[in-house]
This record gives sequence, C-alpha cells and structure tokens, in this order.
Amino acid sequence: MREVVIIGGGPAGYAAGIYCARAGLAPLLFTGKEMGGQIALTDTIDNYPGFADSVGGFDLSDQMRRQAERFGTEIVQDVVAKVRFTEQPFEVTTANGETHQAKSVIVAAGASYRRLGVPGEERLVGRGVSYCATCDGFFFKDQDVVVVGGGNSALDEAIFLTRIVKHVNIVHRRDELRADKILQNKAMATGKVSVIWDSVVTEIVGDEQVTGARLRNVKTQEERVIETPAVFIFIGFVPNTDLFKGQLDVDETGHLIVDSRQRTNIPGVFGAGDIHDSRYRQVATACGYGVMAALEAQRFLSGV
Repeated sequence: MREVVIIGGGPAGYAAGIYCARAGLAPLLFTGKEMGGQIALTDTIDNYPGFADSVGGFDLSDQMRRQAERFGTEIVQDVVAKVRFTEQPFEVTTANGETHQAKSVIVAAGASYRRLGVPGEERLVGRGVSYCATCDGFFFKDQDVVVVGGGNSALDEAIFLTRIVKHVNIVHRRDELRADKILQNKAMATGKVSVIWDSVVTEIVGDEQVTGARLRNVKTQEERVIETPAVFIFIGFVPNTDLFKGQLDVDETGHLIVDSRQRTNIPGVFGAGDIHDSRYRQVATACGYGVMAALEAQRFLSGV
C-alpha cells in the first residue's frame, strides 16, 4: 500500500515527487516510456528561473529526477496501462502486469505531439517524419528541411536545426507566427530560416523515405510539392487522458478538469501539468502545479 503514486515523469511529476518525498510519503513514480517528459527532448531552455545561462532540456529534467530520488522518490521507468479510481484504495497497473495500491494518486501524464493526420505521415515516421528535431536533426546535415507549425515549439526546434541543416522552411497556415517575438527574431537572425505563409501540408511524399511535402495555399488553393528529405511537425499537443476517461472528468479538448487546488472529480486523485494546462504550458508552471498537487495530496492523506 502506497501513500501516493505519481503517474508521469516530467517536470510536474518530478516536482510532486520532491515534495511528497520530503513530506515522508515515500512516493512511487512511473515515468512512462521515456524519462523527463517533453523537456527532455528540448535542446535549450532559457526561461526556467534559477539558470542565468541556458540549460539543456535533458540536463534539467535529469537534475529534477536526481533531486526527487535523493529525497526518497522511487522512480520506475514503466507505462501505466490501467487505473481504478472507483474505490479506495486506488489501483494502478503497469504494462508489465504489476498492480499497486495507493491512498492517493497524482496524475501528471503530460501530453503527446499532435499529428497532422495526412497521407504518408504515419507510414514515414522515422523515415523523414519526425516530432523531435534534437533526436533526428543530425540525420539531415547540410540539407533543406521542413518544419510545420508557428508556435514556440516550432521556432525553438527550427533554431536548433539551423546548427545542423542547410536551410529550414517553416510551413505555417496563417500570415503571422504565434511564437514569442524573441524566438522569431532569433530564428530569422540565423539567415537560414524562411516561412511559407498561409499554407498547410496535405501529404507527405515518399516511398521508403520522405522526398517531399505537398502544400496547399489556404487562400488561393494552389498546390505544390516542395522537395525535402525531412518534415518536422510541431503543431501542438494532445493531453494523455485516454487512460483516465470514464473515471476522471475531461473538458471538450480532452484536458483533465481540476479545481484551483488541483483536485479532480474523485477525492484523492489530483492532476498536474500539461495534462490539464492548455493555457500556459511552461516548465515553471508545470513544476508549480506538481508542487500544488503534492501539497494537496498531503492534506488529503492527513484528513485536513
């Protein structure tokens, strides 16, 4: 029997682990398939408080993990496959078939990259279609690549790619980018980034490998194929709530519904991070939500 089980190994989960462990709750944390969450795939983070210089996303997440372990969080790299929140004690079952009972649960399972949903995408994942520039950019050294998206993630990844590739063509469906101005300016200052405005990808072309992307101008409806060996897709995220639907309430976008104290509709189950936050989506806010969830779990367990 565990006092608290934490589902998710990103900033929210690690922050919750630190606070729960320091409170003597000996939390058990399941990371999912990969440790660190989305920030572990981010090359550089400039806006996390406490770092005067840039910090690598993997390094930052690794420091969070080690800090949580130092205080007594048991961290297991495994996927949670099933939960039962209908009665106490709660049950959490992993992909390897182990079932753990818990008096409280913090759900910090994060979000996954949103797919384009166009022909060729799924078939060519790992063959030129990528959702992680830091993972796959090296394979396209000195070549022209495509980045789809216009937010902070797209610009951040495009900037990283400019260190490796010859040129980055950003495809954006609107006539202005949504990313922070500082990122836009940084990207354009490289001299290796161009934007194809008012356009969407309708197909990713290629047999065994990506050879191009078919684009459609949303204003003129004109179509053309741009040659490229790689299409990097950064068009947002989908909250990882499928596992919890039917037990925990979600909104129309699929995000977990929590109150101002991180409480879900089931007493003793709390939400933290990108799984419920569709507005801010920052490392710092995810950590804050994890801390709040941990403090509320402590109060719940003490009967306050």
